[in-house]
Amino acid sequence: GFLTCVLANSWLDDGPGRALWAALLARLRRRFHLVLESCRAGVAKPDPGIYRRALELLRARPEEV
Repeated sequence: GFLTCVLANSWLDDGPGRALWAALLARLRRRFHLVLESCRAGVAKPDPGIYRRALELLRARPEEV
């Protein structure tokens, strides 16, 4: 089967709208195999590190995507 992933180029939000972002991430996590936030991975898109981390977590090789 297919594995699905969302890469979010995000930051830790402590503002008044953070509940909306948290709710969106919760919904995404229920529908995708992996939701990877750049702020939690320590990288930002288009840094190749975020893509390597996603492949590692999904146990996939670049030629499989």
